[in-house]
Amino acid sequence: MLLLFPTPTPSFPANFTPSKPFCLPHRRHLLLRCKAADFDSFTERSGYLFDLTASEADSLTEYGVSKIAAVYRRKPLILFRRLFQTGTTFGKWFALRYLDRVYDRSDLMFQIRAAELRKILVELGPAYIKIAQAISSRPDLIPPSYLDELSLLQDRISPFSTEVAFNTIEQELGLPIDEIFSEISPEPIAAASLGQVYQARLRRSGEVVAVKVQRPGVQAAISLDILILRFLAGLLRRAGKLNTDLQAVVDEWASSLFREMDYIKEANNGLRFRKLYGGLPDVLVPKMFVEHSTRKVLVMEWVEGKKLSEVQDLYLVEVGVYCSFNQLLEYGFYHADPHPGNLLRTYDGKLAYLDFGMMGEFKQELRDGFIEACLHLVNRDFDALAKDFVTLGLLPPTADKEAVTKALTGVFQDAVAKGVRNISFGDLLGNLGTTMYKFKFQIPSYFSLVIRSLAVLEGIAISFNPDYKVLGSTYPWIARKVLTDSSPQLKSSLQNLLYEEGVFRIDRLESLLMESLRARTEKALVRKPAEETNSRVVVKQVLSFTLTEKGAFVRDILLQEIAKGLDALGIATLDSITSTATASIPFISFFSFSSMTEEDKVNLRTLHRLMLLVSGHQSTENTNTGLGGVSPYNSQNVYPEEASLVFNQLASVQEILPILSVISELPPESQQQLFSLPADLAGRLISRVTARTIRRMFL
Repeated sequence: MLLLFPTPTPSFPANFTPSKPFCLPHRRHLLLRCKAADFDSFTERSGYLFDLTASEADSLTEYGVSKIAAVYRRKPLILFRRLFQTGTTFGKWFALRYLDRVYDRSDLMFQIRAAELRKILVELGPAYIKIAQAISSRPDLIPPSYLDELSLLQDRISPFSTEVAFNTIEQELGLPIDEIFSEISPEPIAAASLGQVYQARLRRSGEVVAVKVQRPGVQAAISLDILILRFLAGLLRRAGKLNTDLQAVVDEWASSLFREMDYIKEANNGLRFRKLYGGLPDVLVPKMFVEHSTRKVLVMEWVEGKKLSEVQDLYLVEVGVYCSFNQLLEYGFYHADPHPGNLLRTYDGKLAYLDFGMMGEFKQELRDGFIEACLHLVNRDFDALAKDFVTLGLLPPTADKEAVTKALTGVFQDAVAKGVRNISFGDLLGNLGTTMYKFKFQIPSYFSLVIRSLAVLEGIAISFNPDYKVLGSTYPWIARKVLTDSSPQLKSSLQNLLYEEGVFRIDRLESLLMESLRARTEKALVRKPAEETNSRVVVKQVLSFTLTEKGAFVRDILLQEIAKGLDALGIATLDSITSTATASIPFISFFSFSSMTEEDKVNLRTLHRLMLLVSGHQSTENTNTGLGGVSPYNSQNVYPEEASLVFNQLASVQEILPILSVISELPPESQQQLFSLPADLAGRLISRVTARTIRRMFL
């Protein structure tokens, strides 16, 4: 993890000897000061873990519980010593916290205990530091004193010896250090749990690079700690009778941690991440120098900037949300360790991603299931949400779906009632614990990493905007994907969402379209509230979307519903004419003749709302209200009110002008598609009228 500084990079002194570290007396340290003899508490307190033979070390390059157990089965004294060290260290700290409460001095000692906890985590090593880093990204979950101390674990951990680091570079790359770099900093610029970073200049190309060198002994320490944590996870699951396979969760985390310790894999991850997301607006992914990288040394492009959490740039948080959406729901290759130390705001205003060791893969069926779950949650379709939980692996297939639906309604109803833009993770997790236990919920191993990647972004934003909701920022992109994706599964989900028991839910389409229009990345649009968007802009965006190839599925639904509405409008007009013509005939006027069915009335109402939509005005009706309520038609009124509203809408030049004025601004292919719609609509309307006539004549 890089923490950057504006001071110039020092050059090699004339008498530089590669096997020995050097320090320049004029060097000013902005973040840390270190020499060859600097204090490294992890090595001092946990260095006994490093003593592995070459064959034992080689067996731990890939994560495998059986391999780790085989190594430490032959080293029982080290195992028991580590258990004793961990137990007594944490035990002493918790005992002191207990005494603080007993003697009513908790507030006085709060900051001291936070500093002691950070020191303990550093002494115990990378596995515990990684856990603390995840917690430190949530200012809404931990007190400020602990947040400040744990935040230091992101990139300001005591460094190890520079002499060891330079020797590692030479051994790994097989060349004297001065043949690789023309300049290199005499001490690390930043030190983290797994390694530390130097700034250097490549001798051949002259490019300024970051050189990350792995901390000695991390593989051995992490291997043993994971073995212990995995054992404790098994005990906790049995003691608490939990449904979640905690050992599988530990295994998933451990696998990603082991991949993070292989810098060759990290370099390849960086290349893939740059290819997939480096072209997104205002996203910077540094270049990787694979030819200069090994398992323990990584060389990558140097990036200047500040932590995203320190600059309070909400626009870049939105950029991060968009990038996370692409990672999780478009390509499925995501950054699983996006703590604040790995997200920088560059000096030219871009969001830079660093550290590609811990990455995750989100399978296509799970991505689609996650999208469907979000849709059903926002639209309060809790019956479908229960099925989504089975698809995502959160519920066993044998669960009682009806009972689960009832329970989820009770848990989520109030949270969702606030509207999608106001839903937070805290709201969703509210009373879910009891429900999860009752219905044997299980947390799949992949799920914790996915939720963490989103929770970190929300945590950064909350630090300077307490009202920020990451789901509210992500949902517009989800809505856009559902409306445009060619996946048969998502098309089927959209069809089922919009047609409930055969009735078209115009309110849901309105919601999806309006939310999808909030999916924007341009600075000017992100910083401009959605409420300020005028009807002309809305019309242009709706037309631009529906007239493209990606909008074909939604366009087909719109044409189908407009044809139904026009058919109903024709019947309403005919009824009105008939009523007017027979009004003067004796006795006949006492009878009400109407050929309109309840379906026609619903279609007419839908047409009115579609007219409002395409003219850039949302319906003022409550979009959460279903269509099965009181009929809007008065039986005493032969000419339906909705028909009158539609005619007024059609006759209003003011409402039609926004549509006409944006046509010339559309791309040529969109204009061509628009001009072909009347013929398509006429064909659908003729088919529907013909079918209705035949049905009434012969049935």
